[in-house]
Amino acid sequence: MQLNIAIQHVFSQLSTTLQLLTQVHYSQPCPALSQATIGQHTRHIIEMFQCLLLGYETGIINYEKRQRNKSIETDRLFAMEKLNEISAALSRENKELLMEASYREDTDEMISLQTNFYREIAYNLEHTIHHMALIKVGVLQLTDLELPAGFGVASSTTKFKQACAR
Repeated sequence: MQLNIAIQHVFSQLSTTLQLLTQVHYSQPCPALSQATIGQHTRHIIEMFQCLLLGYETGIINYEKRQRNKSIETDRLFAMEKLNEISAALSRENKELLMEASYREDTDEMISLQTNFYREIAYNLEHTIHHMALIKVGVLQLTDLELPAGFGVASSTTKFKQACAR
């Protein structure tokens, strides 16, 4: 499926980058990210997918109930393992799901929205690219690493830039 290929591509870029980072850089607060770390952004990506996979089993996705596993944000090798696990688990049939969310700070009242597994994979792909763009800011501020071409850039942006160059 095209979505799985796209996910594998961005996960490969992210894993390659995590492999090149030192453990210190992975968990170092970054001023350009409001003192967040590359590890925190990576954890957020991973836990959104974990919520989706759990929701596939239960029929209900709730991204607000993320675990916020400190090990993912402090151990880049553990994070890479989780990316591999997620990538392997995404090849499933599409099915209808409900997404629960409150969207407000002043209430715990949930709303339910109809969605489906493939739609949520697409959402998480876009969400991942957005956070990879933030990770890119952190990597460029904290290190002198060269990132893979297109890291943190949506495919539509790449296509647009290529069309403009013609």
